[in-house]
Amino acid sequence: MLDKTQISDVKSVMADIGLNARAAAQQLATASTDLKNRALLAAAESIWNNRETILEANAKDMKAGSANGLSGSFMDRLMLDEARIEAMMDGLRQISELKDPVGDEIDRWQRPNGLDISRVRTPLGVIGVIFESRPNVTADAGALCLKSGNAVILRGGTDSYHSSNAIHACLVDGLKAAGLPDHAIQIVPMTDRAAVGEMLTGLDGNIDVIVPRGGRSLVERVQSDARVPVFAHLEGLCHVYVDKSADLKMAIDIIVNAKMRRTGVCGSAETLLIDKAAVDTHMQPILEALRTSKCEIRGDDEIVTRFADAKPACEEDWVTEYLDAIISARVVDGIDEAVSHIRNYSSSHTECVIAEDAQVVEQFFNEIDSAILLHNASTQFADGGEFGMGAEIGIATGKMHARGPVGVEQLTSFKYLVRGSGQIRP
Repeated sequence: MLDKTQISDVKSVMADIGLNARAAAQQLATASTDLKNRALLAAAESIWNNRETILEANAKDMKAGSANGLSGSFMDRLMLDEARIEAMMDGLRQISELKDPVGDEIDRWQRPNGLDISRVRTPLGVIGVIFESRPNVTADAGALCLKSGNAVILRGGTDSYHSSNAIHACLVDGLKAAGLPDHAIQIVPMTDRAAVGEMLTGLDGNIDVIVPRGGRSLVERVQSDARVPVFAHLEGLCHVYVDKSADLKMAIDIIVNAKMRRTGVCGSAETLLIDKAAVDTHMQPILEALRTSKCEIRGDDEIVTRFADAKPACEEDWVTEYLDAIISARVVDGIDEAVSHIRNYSSSHTECVIAEDAQVVEQFFNEIDSAILLHNASTQFADGGEFGMGAEIGIATGKMHARGPVGVEQLTSFKYLVRGSGQIRP
């Protein structure tokens, strides 16, 4: 940790962090899979062994968050307990078991002139990760970048400062145990927002890509100000469409889970669309189940008319990521109107169709272009760990390079290796 005198010069401190990251990235690019896995396993063990220290640090953040009036959903994202620490540890172990993407041959072919051409994965270099309240992102991002051969500069939110630093110390323990450079995983040692501005400049060319993970204001600032490529993780305005062919019990189970399992995650359902042809059979039981689960329902005119506890929805509700026990609901005229609504309001994160009609599912999958589309499954599965990636840095909602859960493969680029036997071009 830097002292106050050093921290006062933000630009100088960040420049040093960038230089150290670049040097570490050069070593990591050729580090063996065994060394990276040893570091990950040692970090996992350190996290578990230091769980009391991490919980004490988190208690400081929780106390400050409560005093600052943070919302319930924000506090849920901030909170750590032994189960969540164990999940972090397990995530690191799962990442260690993943195939190392570095050097993986994606494709190979021969040209008529005898040239042998292969395309292989290579690390991106130095990744800057700017996140807000969830301290577990420290472990997830650090581990994924390490496994993919990248150095990472982490800048957590002020609200999770103590928690993130305690977790980061465990990651450094892992690096030391494996003999890898400490600067492979760095955390910005200050809460000054000027540090974010410095990262967005690219630190004199030492940051290759920025990954923002947080609310709309953070992502928009990064997209607007960054001078390096950005893997955008926009808000999770997730939709669930219930078709007339949906199995009612399945629909109830999925919708309650999609909305209420954890309301503060980006994969939480925010808008429910119900097929007009299913209103008489499906709407009442589904809304009753949500109400029983203590979810507030904001509906269109038809829903408000038919369900007494629903509050009238306004235009803003269709574009709001509540991250709370609130859902907007609307009756639509079949799959065509459902697709139209989602195209108009979606943040391109995650959408779900509940249906038994294969043609409806095919149309949903073909006509909606969000990063993740689900059929008969909860939107809460929008998570890299659930995809078998061990963890994720975020859900990329853009269309360039990485899309959906950003795991180890998405944190690589590629290069071409061309092998000849003396060929010259005529």
